[in-house]
Amino acid sequence: MTAPQSGDALTDDWAAALAEAEASQPAPVASEAADLFPRLGAGAPGAPREDIDLVLDIPVQLTVELGRTRIPIKHILQLAQGSVIELDALAGEPMDVLVNGFLIAQGEVVVVNDRFGIRLTDIVTPSERMRRLSR
Repeated sequence: MTAPQSGDALTDDWAAALAEAEASQPAPVASEAADLFPRLGAGAPGAPREDIDLVLDIPVQLTVELGRTRIPIKHILQLAQGSVIELDALAGEPMDVLVNGFLIAQGEVVVVNDRFGIRLTDIVTPSERMRRLSR
């Protein structure tokens, strides 16, 4: 295990990992972002910059879900250190990224200096989010 790092050194390590990941992927096309967030596109009529500024500092809960399972309480009471709980997700499957309980993306786990992170591999489209909400 490595010694704890200062906040700046850790930030630099994550920035380097992010730069490496971005260098290995093609740059996103500006029109893709406009398709995902049409009201937020630059110069979009009726969407002044002040509208988005109102929500930028609102905290949300970001969760990365490895998998789920249902087990009876009697099995939970039998859990001890070293117990293994089988999840419904398969090894190598993308992890779900949820914001306030709603799926917004999927990604893969990355490790930088003994810290876990997630590299987003797929963003859920607005139409897909709406379809999932209507279930």
